[in-house]
Amino acid sequence: MARLIKYHLLFLFLFLIIVKKTEAEVAVSDSSIHLVIKKSIKGDFKDFSIDNLGNIYLISTNNQIKKIDSKLDSIAIYSDSKRFGNLFSIDVSNPLKIMVYYRDFATIVILDRQLSIKNVIDLRQHNIFQVSAVAQSFDNKIWLFDEEDNKIKKIDPYGKLLFETPDFRILFNDKQAYSPNQIIDMNGLLYLYHPKMGWKLFDYYGGLKSQYPFLNWQDVFVDDGFLNGHDQNSFFSERPKLQQSYSFQVNIDLKSAKKIVVKQNSYYLLTQDGIQIYTSL
Repeated sequence: MARLIKYHLLFLFLFLIIVKKTEAEVAVSDSSIHLVIKKSIKGDFKDFSIDNLGNIYLISTNNQIKKIDSKLDSIAIYSDSKRFGNLFSIDVSNPLKIMVYYRDFATIVILDRQLSIKNVIDLRQHNIFQVSAVAQSFDNKIWLFDEEDNKIKKIDPYGKLLFETPDFRILFNDKQAYSPNQIIDMNGLLYLYHPKMGWKLFDYYGGLKSQYPFLNWQDVFVDDGFLNGHDQNSFFSERPKLQQSYSFQVNIDLKSAKKIVVKQNSYYLLTQDGIQIYTSL
């Protein structure tokens, strides 16, 4: 009996070692991924975006938006941009409602799926003059960060204020303003990112849920609870609550990319020559 108990204890000890080793391997993973080019789009573009249907929105240097499908066939063109100035960002999270932001004129333009204008919101008429980031909300409203007031604000499609947080300088007891360059509404949370200050996660009532100091990331996005981004050498994917951390390198030069979008196992890189679309082996 004593020998049997001894064998059981030895088996349990070995089992715990294997489990802990497996957990450690899952928690932190560093590897490389080999990418092969699939398609390329030649042109002089300053920005682009991809919606959940695989449509690509190409933004030319003269602020024209061209929508093409995954086969690179043209769908629609939006050229009415001269009166709004320089296009700052585009949000295509809802393919039926495209949101274009012109920072210089504090103006948001809402387009339909054919890139026809549905609505124009002049934020200056609502005493909002300096906005660092905008995003569509889950309920078809608009989130924005007002740099002058240092607040997250939520407005309706006509610019009416629906909600605002306290001043971030008071909220965080910090004179240095946290001015995010990106806002993401996903899975019941609001994700804000600042390259020098990291992530801040809020609920829809302005309550701070978490903050993570993942710094100097570019082209950040959120997917399945993971915080994602890259620097000039590697891609990163972090799920802090589950202590999951992944990083990997690829066989292409990230330093030459103006922007990178990762979507459905494809990697879209904007360079001086256009957009290269890669897939992983």
